[in-house]
Amino acid sequence: MSIKKVQNTHIDAELRELHGALLEIVGVMNRPQRDEAMVRAAGISLDRALFPLLVLVERLGPIGVVELADRVGRDYTTVSRQVAKLESQGLVCRQESAADRRVREAVVTKSGKAMTDRVDKARAKIGHAIFAQWNEQDVKDLVRLMRKFADDLKGEDSTDSER
Repeated sequence: MSIKKVQNTHIDAELRELHGALLEIVGVMNRPQRDEAMVRAAGISLDRALFPLLVLVERLGPIGVVELADRVGRDYTTVSRQVAKLESQGLVCRQESAADRRVREAVVTKSGKAMTDRVDKARAKIGHAIFAQWNEQDVKDLVRLMRKFADDLKGEDSTDSER
């Protein structure tokens, strides 16, 4: 029993440190200047508010506007207008959902994919600079553990919504 309490105390301290690190990461990732810098580094012309939506549509699409709005923490009507802007620029198109014909999903177009490819190249360049002093195994471990954490976190979210 005492071993379990020691482990829980250790985990509690680690969870606090993890939470602090995640707050810092999310804070940096959510800065408008960060998206503006990424757009500039990619050499593309795109409104900063549309940038994360285009990337998510490319990564997760086809995706409904409600799910997209939920993922970015914005109002459905705002995201719907922004997706319409992406559509008018030829970067995404909307189609009927195969699963539910009432739902219209956003899908990246060829032009949108070309744009996100440029973003990926800029992100890789920035990532190489961040990880320049890391050894290969540390990077692999980080990726593996972050994927595991993200998967478990998603599983926890679906459990919470069923309660």
